Amino acid sequence: MLKVCLIGASGHWNYAADGIAEDGGAVLSGIAPGPEGEDIGPAYAILCRNGHSPERYEDYIRMLDEQKPEIAVVSCYFNDHARAGMEAMKRGCHLFIEKPLATTLEDLENLRRAYERSGRHLAGMFALRYSPEFLTAWNVIKQGMIGEVRLLNAQKSYKLGTRCEVYRKRELYGGTIPWVGSHAIDWIYWLSGERFTSVCSAHSRMHNHGHEDLEASACCLFTLTNEVMATVTLDYLRPDSAPSHGDDRIRVAGTKGIIEARDGNLFLTGGCDGGDVRKLELLQGRNIFRDFMDQVRGKGQCLVSAEDSFYVSEICIKARISADENRVVPL
Repeated sequence: MLKVCLIGASGHWNYAADGIAEDGGAVLSGIAPGPEGEDIGPAYAILCRNGHSPERYEDYIRMLDEQKPEIAVVSCYFNDHARAGMEAMKRGCHLFIEKPLATTLEDLENLRRAYERSGRHLAGMFALRYSPEFLTAWNVIKQGMIGEVRLLNAQKSYKLGTRCEVYRKRELYGGTIPWVGSHAIDWIYWLSGERFTSVCSAHSRMHNHGHEDLEASACCLFTLTNEVMATVTLDYLRPDSAPSHGDDRIRVAGTKGIIEARDGNLFLTGGCDGGDVRKLELLQGRNIFRDFMDQVRGKGQCLVSAEDSFYVSEICIKARISADENRVVPL
Protein backbone atom coordinates (compact mmCIF):
# COMPACT_ATOMS: atom_id res chain seq x y z
CA MET A 1 0.00 0.00 0.00
CA LEU A 2 1.59 3.26 -1.14
CA LYS A 3 1.53 5.97 1.50
CA VAL A 4 0.92 9.49 0.17
CA CYS A 5 1.08 12.84 1.98
CA LEU A 6 -0.29 16.17 0.74
CA ILE A 7 1.57 19.46 1.27
CA GLY A 8 -0.75 22.40 0.71
CA ALA A 9 -4.15 22.78 -0.90
CA SER A 10 -3.83 25.81 -3.19
CA GLY A 11 -3.45 23.98 -6.48
CA HIS A 12 -4.72 20.81 -8.13
CA TRP A 13 -4.43 18.48 -5.13
CA ASN A 14 -7.61 16.77 -6.36
CA TYR A 15 -5.59 14.97 -9.07
CA ALA A 16 -3.91 12.95 -6.33
CA ALA A 17 -7.04 12.51 -4.21
CA ASP A 18 -9.02 11.20 -7.18
CA GLY A 19 -6.18 8.94 -8.28
CA ILE A 20 -5.85 7.41 -4.83
CA ALA A 21 -9.61 6.79 -4.66
CA GLU A 22 -9.53 5.02 -8.05
CA ASP A 23 -6.36 3.06 -7.41
CA GLY A 24 -7.21 0.94 -4.39
CA GLY A 25 -3.54 0.39 -3.58
CA ALA A 26 -2.67 3.69 -1.96
CA VAL A 27 -3.71 5.75 1.05
CA LEU A 28 -3.62 9.48 1.76
CA SER A 29 -2.10 9.38 5.24
CA GLY A 30 -1.42 13.04 5.99
CA ILE A 31 -2.10 16.64 4.99
CA ALA A 32 -0.35 19.85 6.05
CA PRO A 33 -0.15 23.44 4.83
CA GLY A 34 2.87 24.56 2.85
CA PRO A 35 3.70 28.09 4.04
CA GLU A 36 2.47 29.36 7.38
CA GLY A 37 -1.06 30.68 7.06
CA GLU A 38 -2.18 28.54 4.11
CA ASP A 39 -5.73 27.36 4.83
CA ILE A 40 -6.12 23.60 4.24
CA GLY A 41 -9.43 23.39 6.11
CA PRO A 42 -11.77 23.31 3.08
CA ALA A 43 -9.62 20.69 1.31
CA TYR A 44 -9.42 18.58 4.46
CA ALA A 45 -13.22 18.64 4.79
CA ILE A 46 -13.68 17.60 1.16
CA LEU A 47 -11.18 14.75 1.54
CA CYS A 48 -12.95 13.45 4.65
CA ARG A 49 -16.36 13.62 2.94
CA ASN A 50 -14.94 11.64 0.02
CA GLY A 51 -13.70 8.75 2.12
CA HIS A 52 -10.11 9.78 2.83
CA SER A 53 -8.91 10.02 6.43
CA PRO A 54 -5.56 11.84 6.45
CA GLU A 55 -3.99 12.90 9.72
CA ARG A 56 -3.92 16.69 9.84
CA TYR A 57 -0.67 18.48 10.63
CA GLU A 58 0.32 22.12 10.95
CA ASP A 59 3.96 21.49 9.93
CA TYR A 60 4.71 19.53 6.77
CA ILE A 61 8.29 18.76 7.88
CA ARG A 62 6.94 17.00 10.94
CA MET A 63 4.37 15.21 8.77
CA LEU A 64 7.03 13.91 6.40
CA ASP A 65 9.29 12.81 9.26
CA GLU A 66 6.49 10.99 11.09
CA GLN A 67 4.53 9.56 8.16
CA LYS A 68 7.53 8.68 5.96
CA PRO A 69 5.39 8.56 2.78
CA GLU A 70 6.57 7.02 -0.46
CA ILE A 71 5.04 9.96 -2.40
CA ALA A 72 4.73 13.62 -1.44
CA VAL A 73 2.18 15.71 -3.32
CA VAL A 74 3.10 19.41 -3.32
CA SER A 75 0.18 21.74 -4.04
CA CYS A 76 0.84 24.78 -1.85
CA TYR A 77 1.33 28.50 -2.57
CA PHE A 78 3.07 28.69 -5.91
CA ASN A 79 6.28 30.35 -4.70
CA ASP A 80 6.77 27.50 -2.19
CA HIS A 81 6.54 24.60 -4.66
CA ALA A 82 10.30 24.20 -4.97
CA ARG A 83 11.07 24.61 -1.27
CA ALA A 84 8.52 22.00 -0.20
CA GLY A 85 9.57 19.68 -3.03
CA MET A 86 13.22 19.84 -1.95
CA GLU A 87 12.32 18.96 1.64
CA ALA A 88 10.27 15.99 0.45
CA MET A 89 12.99 14.66 -1.87
CA LYS A 90 15.61 15.14 0.84
CA ARG A 91 13.58 12.63 2.86
CA GLY A 92 13.45 10.07 0.06
CA CYS A 93 9.96 10.83 -1.28
CA HIS A 94 8.91 10.54 -4.88
CA LEU A 95 7.45 13.92 -5.87
CA PHE A 96 4.18 14.82 -7.60
CA ILE A 97 4.30 18.60 -7.76
CA GLU A 98 2.10 21.43 -8.95
CA LYS A 99 3.20 23.35 -12.01
CA PRO A 100 5.19 25.45 -12.52
CA LEU A 101 7.72 23.60 -10.38
CA ALA A 102 9.11 26.97 -9.22
CA THR A 103 8.45 30.66 -9.79
CA THR A 104 12.11 31.72 -10.07
CA LEU A 105 14.99 30.26 -12.08
CA GLU A 106 17.10 29.98 -8.92
CA ASP A 107 14.47 27.91 -7.09
CA LEU A 108 13.97 25.75 -10.18
CA GLU A 109 17.71 24.99 -10.39
CA ASN A 110 17.85 24.15 -6.68
CA LEU A 111 14.94 21.75 -7.08
CA ARG A 112 16.57 20.19 -10.14
CA ARG A 113 19.73 19.48 -8.15
CA ALA A 114 17.70 17.96 -5.31
CA TYR A 115 15.91 15.72 -7.81
CA GLU A 116 19.16 14.59 -9.45
CA ARG A 117 20.61 13.67 -6.05
CA SER A 118 17.49 11.88 -4.87
CA GLY A 119 17.21 8.97 -7.28
CA ARG A 120 13.42 9.34 -7.01
CA HIS A 121 10.66 9.90 -9.56
CA LEU A 122 9.14 13.34 -10.21
CA ALA A 123 6.22 14.56 -12.32
CA GLY A 124 4.68 18.01 -12.62
CA MET A 125 0.89 18.32 -12.65
CA PHE A 126 0.58 18.79 -16.41
CA ALA A 127 -2.58 16.74 -16.24
CA LEU A 128 -4.28 18.14 -19.34
CA ARG A 129 -2.11 15.79 -21.39
CA TYR A 130 -4.51 13.14 -20.09
CA SER A 131 -7.71 14.93 -21.18
CA PRO A 132 -9.38 13.03 -24.04
CA GLU A 133 -9.14 15.78 -26.68
CA PHE A 134 -5.46 16.56 -26.04
CA LEU A 135 -4.47 12.91 -25.67
CA THR A 136 -6.21 12.16 -28.98
CA ALA A 137 -4.53 15.15 -30.67
CA TRP A 138 -1.15 13.82 -29.61
CA ASN A 139 -1.94 10.40 -31.08
CA VAL A 140 -3.21 11.94 -34.33
CA ILE A 141 0.03 13.87 -34.72
CA LYS A 142 2.17 10.84 -33.83
CA GLN A 143 0.38 8.87 -36.56
CA GLY A 144 1.36 11.53 -39.10
CA MET A 145 -2.24 12.40 -39.96
CA ILE A 146 -1.55 16.14 -40.31
CA GLY A 147 1.96 15.78 -41.68
CA GLU A 148 4.76 17.92 -40.27
CA VAL A 149 3.69 20.36 -37.55
CA ARG A 150 4.39 23.97 -38.56
CA LEU A 151 2.22 26.29 -36.45
CA LEU A 152 0.41 26.07 -33.10
CA ASN A 153 -2.06 28.51 -31.48
CA ALA A 154 -3.07 27.79 -27.88
CA GLN A 155 -5.62 29.55 -25.67
CA LYS A 156 -6.59 29.41 -22.01
CA SER A 157 -9.42 31.65 -20.82
CA TYR A 158 -10.94 31.60 -17.32
CA LYS A 159 -13.56 33.32 -15.24
CA LEU A 160 -11.86 35.56 -12.68
CA GLY A 161 -14.39 35.56 -9.87
CA THR A 162 -12.91 36.55 -6.52
CA ARG A 163 -9.46 35.09 -5.97
CA CYS A 164 -7.67 34.54 -2.65
CA GLU A 165 -4.45 36.20 -1.49
CA VAL A 166 -2.10 33.90 -3.39
CA TYR A 167 -3.34 35.28 -6.72
CA ARG A 168 -3.04 38.91 -5.62
CA LYS A 169 0.67 39.00 -4.74
CA ARG A 170 3.34 38.41 -7.38
CA GLU A 171 5.74 37.02 -4.77
CA LEU A 172 3.19 34.28 -4.00
CA TYR A 173 1.55 33.84 -7.40
CA GLY A 174 4.50 34.02 -9.75
CA GLY A 175 2.50 35.49 -12.61
CA THR A 176 -0.30 34.49 -14.97
CA ILE A 177 2.07 33.27 -17.68
CA PRO A 178 3.72 30.59 -15.46
CA TRP A 179 0.47 29.62 -13.72
CA VAL A 180 -2.24 29.68 -16.40
CA GLY A 181 0.12 29.49 -19.35
CA SER A 182 2.00 26.40 -18.18
CA HIS A 183 -0.52 23.96 -19.66
CA ALA A 184 -0.64 25.75 -23.01
CA ILE A 185 3.14 26.00 -23.20
CA ASP A 186 3.33 22.30 -22.37
CA TRP A 187 0.89 21.44 -25.19
CA ILE A 188 3.09 23.29 -27.66
CA TYR A 189 6.22 21.46 -26.54
CA TRP A 190 4.50 18.05 -26.35
CA LEU A 191 2.50 18.24 -29.58
CA SER A 192 5.18 19.84 -31.74
CA GLY A 193 8.06 17.63 -30.65
CA GLU A 194 10.32 20.70 -30.97
CA ARG A 195 12.43 22.76 -28.57
CA PHE A 196 11.83 26.45 -27.84
CA THR A 197 14.39 28.94 -29.18
CA SER A 198 12.95 32.38 -28.23
CA VAL A 199 9.93 34.10 -26.73
CA CYS A 200 8.42 37.58 -26.89
CA SER A 201 5.65 38.14 -24.32
CA ALA A 202 3.36 40.83 -22.95
CA HIS A 203 0.92 40.93 -20.05
CA SER A 204 -1.44 43.42 -18.42
CA ARG A 205 -3.02 43.94 -15.00
CA MET A 206 -5.73 46.20 -16.40
CA HIS A 207 -9.33 45.12 -15.66
CA ASN A 208 -8.32 42.58 -13.00
CA HIS A 209 -11.18 43.78 -10.75
CA GLY A 210 -9.01 44.81 -7.85
CA HIS A 211 -6.83 41.69 -7.76
CA GLU A 212 -3.68 43.79 -7.23
CA ASP A 213 -0.71 42.11 -8.98
CA LEU A 214 -2.68 39.57 -11.02
CA GLU A 215 -2.29 39.92 -14.79
CA ALA A 216 -5.73 39.60 -16.39
CA SER A 217 -4.41 39.05 -19.91
CA ALA A 218 -1.18 37.86 -21.53
CA CYS A 219 0.20 36.81 -24.89
CA CYS A 220 3.38 34.92 -25.88
CA LEU A 221 4.97 34.43 -29.29
CA PHE A 222 7.40 31.50 -29.43
CA THR A 223 9.85 30.37 -32.06
CA LEU A 224 10.88 26.72 -31.97
CA THR A 225 13.39 24.54 -33.74
CA ASN A 226 12.80 23.79 -37.46
CA GLU A 227 11.21 27.24 -37.86
CA VAL A 228 8.02 26.15 -36.09
CA MET A 229 6.06 29.05 -34.57
CA ALA A 230 3.51 29.16 -31.76
CA THR A 231 1.32 31.61 -29.89
CA VAL A 232 -0.27 31.42 -26.46
CA THR A 233 -3.06 33.74 -25.29
CA LEU A 234 -4.19 33.79 -21.66
CA ASP A 235 -6.93 35.69 -19.89
CA TYR A 236 -9.22 35.94 -16.89
CA LEU A 237 -11.84 37.67 -19.05
CA ARG A 238 -14.31 34.82 -19.52
CA PRO A 239 -17.80 36.18 -18.70
CA ASP A 240 -19.58 34.90 -15.61
CA SER A 241 -22.48 33.95 -17.91
CA ALA A 242 -20.31 31.52 -19.91
CA PRO A 243 -21.37 27.86 -19.64
CA SER A 244 -18.05 26.65 -18.19
CA HIS A 245 -15.33 28.05 -15.96
CA GLY A 246 -12.59 27.67 -18.59
CA ASP A 247 -12.14 27.62 -22.35
CA ASP A 248 -9.05 25.62 -23.35
CA ARG A 249 -8.15 25.39 -27.04
CA ILE A 250 -5.29 24.56 -29.36
CA ARG A 251 -4.99 24.64 -33.13
CA VAL A 252 -2.15 22.70 -34.74
CA ALA A 253 -1.48 23.30 -38.44
CA GLY A 254 0.55 20.71 -40.30
CA THR A 255 1.66 20.22 -43.89
CA LYS A 256 -1.27 17.85 -44.59
CA GLY A 257 -4.04 19.03 -42.29
CA ILE A 258 -5.15 20.91 -39.20
CA ILE A 259 -6.44 19.68 -35.86
CA GLU A 260 -8.34 21.84 -33.39
CA ALA A 261 -9.12 20.91 -29.80
CA ARG A 262 -11.95 22.99 -28.38
CA ASP A 263 -15.02 22.58 -26.16
CA GLY A 264 -13.88 19.10 -25.15
CA ASN A 265 -13.81 17.90 -28.78
CA LEU A 266 -11.20 17.40 -31.50
CA PHE A 267 -11.70 18.39 -35.13
CA LEU A 268 -9.60 17.42 -38.15
CA THR A 269 -9.54 19.42 -41.38
CA GLY A 270 -7.92 17.70 -44.33
CA GLY A 271 -5.33 15.22 -43.17
CA CYS A 272 -3.86 12.23 -44.99
CA ASP A 273 -7.32 11.16 -46.15
CA GLY A 274 -8.41 14.65 -47.19
CA GLY A 275 -12.03 15.65 -46.68
CA ASP A 276 -13.90 18.38 -44.89
CA VAL A 277 -13.89 19.13 -41.16
CA ARG A 278 -14.44 15.95 -39.17
CA LYS A 279 -15.14 15.51 -35.47
CA LEU A 280 -12.87 12.70 -34.27
CA GLU A 281 -13.68 9.97 -31.78
CA LEU A 282 -11.76 10.63 -28.59
CA LEU A 283 -9.52 8.32 -26.65
CA GLN A 284 -10.47 7.70 -23.05
CA GLY A 285 -8.82 10.08 -20.59
CA ARG A 286 -6.83 8.88 -17.60
CA ASN A 287 -5.85 10.15 -14.16
CA ILE A 288 -2.27 11.42 -14.15
CA PHE A 289 -1.60 10.46 -10.54
CA ARG A 290 -2.57 6.84 -11.15
CA ASP A 291 0.02 6.74 -13.93
CA PHE A 292 2.59 8.32 -11.63
CA MET A 293 1.89 5.77 -8.89
CA ASP A 294 2.34 2.97 -11.42
CA GLN A 295 5.67 4.50 -12.44
CA VAL A 296 6.75 4.54 -8.80
CA ARG A 297 5.77 0.87 -8.58
CA GLY A 298 7.80 0.09 -11.68
CA LYS A 299 4.70 -0.87 -13.67
CA GLY A 300 4.46 1.93 -16.23
CA GLN A 301 5.55 5.37 -17.35
CA CYS A 302 3.81 8.66 -16.67
CA LEU A 303 3.16 10.75 -19.80
CA VAL A 304 4.85 13.65 -17.99
CA SER A 305 8.55 13.06 -17.32
CA ALA A 306 10.75 14.91 -14.86
CA GLU A 307 12.68 16.34 -17.81
CA ASP A 308 9.44 17.66 -19.34
CA SER A 309 8.41 19.16 -16.01
CA PHE A 310 11.66 21.06 -15.48
CA TYR A 311 11.95 22.20 -19.10
CA VAL A 312 8.41 23.55 -19.42
CA SER A 313 8.67 25.28 -16.02
CA GLU A 314 11.87 26.99 -17.18
CA ILE A 315 10.21 28.19 -20.39
CA CYS A 316 7.24 29.53 -18.40
CA ILE A 317 9.48 31.57 -16.11
CA LYS A 318 11.48 32.96 -19.02
CA ALA A 319 8.28 33.87 -20.88
CA ARG A 320 7.18 35.87 -17.82
CA ILE A 321 10.60 37.56 -17.71
CA SER A 322 10.10 38.53 -21.36
CA ALA A 323 6.84 40.27 -20.45
CA ASP A 324 8.24 41.91 -17.32
CA GLU A 325 11.28 43.29 -19.15
CA ASN A 326 9.59 43.97 -22.50
CA ARG A 327 12.20 42.11 -24.55
CA VAL A 328 12.78 38.99 -26.59
CA VAL A 329 14.32 36.26 -24.43
CA PRO A 330 16.43 33.55 -26.08
CA LEU A 331 15.60 30.04 -24.90
